[in-house]
Amino acid sequence: MKRALPSAFALITALSFATPAMAEHHDEVDALRERLPEEEVVYFVLPDRFANGDESNDLGGYADAPLVSGFDPEHKGFYHGGDLAGLTGKLDYLEQLGITAIWFAPIFQNKPVQGPQGNESSGYHGYWVTDFTRPDSHFGTGEEFKAFVDAAHAKGMKVYMDIITNHTADVIRYKEGDQTGYAYRDRAEYPYSRKLGIDGKPINDGFLGDDVRTEENFARLTDGGSAYTPIVPKAEKDIKVPTWLNDPIYYHNRGDTTFSGESSRFGDFVGLDDLFTEHPRVLAGMIEIYGDWIRNTGIDGYRIDTARHVNPEFWQSFVPEMRRIAAEEGIPNFHIFGEVYKDSPDSGYIAQYTRRDGFPAVLDFAFQEAVTQALSGQASPEVLVQMFDGDVLYEGGEDAARTMPTFLGNHDMGRFSTILKQRMGDVSQEELLERVRLGHAMLMTLRGSPVIYYGDEQGFLGDGNDQAAREDMFASRVDSYNDNDLLGTDASTAGENFDTTHTLFETISKLAAIRKAHPALSRGKQVVRSYDLEPGLFSVSRFDPETGEEYLIAFNTSDKFLTTRSRVGYDAREFEVLSGVCMSEVAAPGSATIALPAFSWGVCKVTKTAE
Repeated sequence: MKRALPSAFALITALSFATPAMAEHHDEVDALRERLPEEEVVYFVLPDRFANGDESNDLGGYADAPLVSGFDPEHKGFYHGGDLAGLTGKLDYLEQLGITAIWFAPIFQNKPVQGPQGNESSGYHGYWVTDFTRPDSHFGTGEEFKAFVDAAHAKGMKVYMDIITNHTADVIRYKEGDQTGYAYRDRAEYPYSRKLGIDGKPINDGFLGDDVRTEENFARLTDGGSAYTPIVPKAEKDIKVPTWLNDPIYYHNRGDTTFSGESSRFGDFVGLDDLFTEHPRVLAGMIEIYGDWIRNTGIDGYRIDTARHVNPEFWQSFVPEMRRIAAEEGIPNFHIFGEVYKDSPDSGYIAQYTRRDGFPAVLDFAFQEAVTQALSGQASPEVLVQMFDGDVLYEGGEDAARTMPTFLGNHDMGRFSTILKQRMGDVSQEELLERVRLGHAMLMTLRGSPVIYYGDEQGFLGDGNDQAAREDMFASRVDSYNDNDLLGTDASTAGENFDTTHTLFETISKLAAIRKAHPALSRGKQVVRSYDLEPGLFSVSRFDPETGEEYLIAFNTSDKFLTTRSRVGYDAREFEVLSGVCMSEVAAPGSATIALPAFSWGVCKVTKTAE
């Protein structure tokens, strides 16, 4: 879609009213956009659960009834009131934490309430989209979103949007079956050839092939009911925006996914309407939607939800088109990373999405699982070595691996503290806190772009995954949140939690400052040095990308004081401590003596080398 060029008068007028402050702002934005993805420290937040800056939008413009508006601050599955105004008002807090990029859950207009009677919940999380072109009315307006982006940029922070192309809210029903779920119907038992095309001939599966994925071929498919007969409730026939999304022909309509086999790409994700992403119209429509968000708001990246549930050919067109549009808008390092959920320390599975599908990066689930195993005592540090060995599998190899967003826990799988506790069983709060602090030290210093899950810096300790891991940062009214003992504090979620003196907040902020001051910890090559075959030492060296200076980083994953040795560069002679406990001495060329308390670390710069 072509955009009209501004008139000469408009350009002259804009220039005549330009101020030094405006020029300075543009300089700041240009500077942050020059930063590479691996240089960012990312904060992932659910806007609804962070800060309520405008109580007037709590109901989202709907009637004051939870099953209509979706607002019920006492229910963990409903809207609680957080919004864009609240997020904008807390940018100073995030700046103090050391955050350089904010990634938030989907901001689009959602279906306020859905689910079977008696088990309803709301779209506070953002993944039940009805209108892809505007913010959810519970969060604010388009103008407020743009104001947030501008305010974040003024603080030197990038903005990453969480986007969805796989599905929409649950609107389509099927004539067959019942409303509690529909068993998946595969293409072998229910082929497209059950229906006739516009030429009166049966439609075969050929239109899904690379050679015939054309608008002309898909035009033959005029009935979306090859497996189930889709029905759109009259009250919701025009609920989706853009309007083309209301036509069932653009959905697979094959029933619920089992998250395996063919259904992983063709099935409805927990009942959500699964888009026919092979269809050229769906591809073009999604490119238009998300291209416009880049053009209209100046955002800096996309995290793409449910990436593995979409056919590779979609991404092979969508991803380069988003980067092209961003480049045209003066955003050279627009970051795109896909969610490929896989709880395994093996990088091979997620790496295929960078090679075949064309993702520049994927969320590093392999890192998450490896660190979890190492710090829960399930595995020795060797699991970390094997995971990092897999960096060569990514398209672009080790250089690309440095751009992978690394994380410890999230809104789906649960908080890192919760996961550790579940895997370890009986563990004291004190020991759990030390293990969590060590996990964040790893997150902030090892290769990758670290992602902090909101609330982790305040010691939040959820009860599990999904809704149980989505506590409020402002004073919560949810009993199941408020009865948890937080790590490192006597506070609870019943009160506001923005404590900049919390031990985890201070740990993260100090490491973020060190990371910023020493490019080796963000852009530098990483080399594994030494590791134990039981809980104990894991050490790596990272190297300044410009000077080649070495930094030795060591971790003790055991519950005992550790005295041992680590390999180091042959020329190293002395160290400067940057964080934790420094190496005590060079025992011999290429060998450093290390003394680390239980669950501690040392980040040390080599300050003197052999002549």
